[in-house]
Amino acid sequence: MSDPLIIIDVQAGFINEFTHHIPQRVLRLIERDEYRPILFTQFINTADGPYQRFLDWHSCDTEPETNIVAELEPWVQPERLFAKQGLCGMPDKLATYLREQFIERILLVGIDTDMCVLKLAMDCFDMGIEPIVLTDCCASTAGLQAHLAGLAVLSRNIGAKRLREAGLSEGSLAAPVEPSREKIK
Repeated sequence: MSDPLIIIDVQAGFINEFTHHIPQRVLRLIERDEYRPILFTQFINTADGPYQRFLDWHSCDTEPETNIVAELEPWVQPERLFAKQGLCGMPDKLATYLREQFIERILLVGIDTDMCVLKLAMDCFDMGIEPIVLTDCCASTAGLQAHLAGLAVLSRNIGAKRLREAGLSEGSLAAPVEPSREKIK
């Protein structure tokens, strides 16, 4: 049996100049056909949730921002899509699913390395499930520094050997420059 893959919050509202490359990398990872099952989390910023109450941040509360990106939509199965609010990390339904399937190791990719990916990886670790974070398939909406900070915290808390590359970075640590943003020389 292959290891499951959790795709964390790769949704329209989290795609920006720092994360635009993640959907294509995750798609290439899926197309390798090495991981089963493929699970998704979806952040929904509810009106009574902590982001609206404490930070007055109201994005990602409705479609299209909450939608899984179009490139990955064909891979989403409703029974394997787990909604979550805030930094809750592991939704109860996902935790139940992982326990019922006797998952011992899981691979994680997605957005934001320093927030949701970090929290979910640490929750898996606390559940006794070995989390493997594929670092080149993760990014942060706040940029490279936030991504690296998340990796540093993960390294300390789940172990550096659990941070691995999928071989999809194309030699770039930061997000590649979008063609529309390249300067004409």
